Amino acid sequence: MNPITDDYMREQLKTRKPYTFVILRNGPKGNELGADKLIWEHGRRNFELRRDGVLCIACMITDDSEVAGLEIFRTDLEETRRIMEEDVAVRAGILTYEIHPVMSFPGDSLAR
Repeated sequence: MNPITDDYMREQLKTRKPYTFVILRNGPKGNELGADKLIWEHGRRNFELRRDGVLCIACMITDDSEVAGLEIFRTDLEETRRIMEEDVAVRAGILTYEIHPVMSFPGDSLAR
């Protein structure tokens, strides 16, 4: 295996692009009757955003923590905030979110 040199790292760092990272948390109304239906619609919207190339990665958290999911968008902070504010589960108080600007490498993906 070839070593990763400083020059290689410098060249790779030039290819980074901005993304937005969203942390979804369970909201105050997450246990209310009908929350599961709104989470289903949240998922449907995520499928649409993935299909349209807006949402790069969506991960559900499967433990009992307050964190419900992680998402990476290829949109800027303002557009990501708009997208999240229109989410049915966020609007209903089932999920809350925080957004962070991040840098990553185009083409990165989850392992198959």
